Amino acid sequence: MQSHIRLLKIMFALICGFMALFYVLQNIANLDAAHQALIYVLSGADHQAYPNTLFFKTADPLFAWLAVGIIFTLEFATAILLLKGSWDMFVARGGNTFNQAKKWAQIGAGLGVLVWFGLFGVIGSAFFQMWQTEIGTNSMNGAFQFFVSCAITLFWISQPDPTAD
Repeated sequence: MQSHIRLLKIMFALICGFMALFYVLQNIANLDAAHQALIYVLSGADHQAYPNTLFFKTADPLFAWLAVGIIFTLEFATAILLLKGSWDMFVARGGNTFNQAKKWAQIGAGLGVLVWFGLFGVIGSAFFQMWQTEIGTNSMNGAFQFFVSCAITLFWISQPDPTAD
């Protein structure tokens, strides 16, 4: 058994879990700023390169609050699932159930991919064209880092581990 590999997988899941938790808590601490940033992105304000859309733009504060709620809820769920999965893997680290104990960490990392690639990369960047503004570009860059962290963690912890000796 390669216990150091198991411990590293636990640490990767734990780090991603804390990353998601810290970001959602920082977002909550800056709730009004997050809401205003979403209104700005959703409205298409300052879009000069591609000012038109085939879809829609909105500056509706209620729509932005809905988006804030969805994003924060999914970020928090990502954190909780990854932290639970880390704990489950830690408890099973020396036994034959380690591969089964990865379930919640895998789901959490997968949800992180959906949040930061799906919501920010696809909806924010492609649909709402947030890449056209400094606020949007900075959000996209951060989201890309989180997406890659979660994707690498998901891929790596999903690799089967040998059973205990």
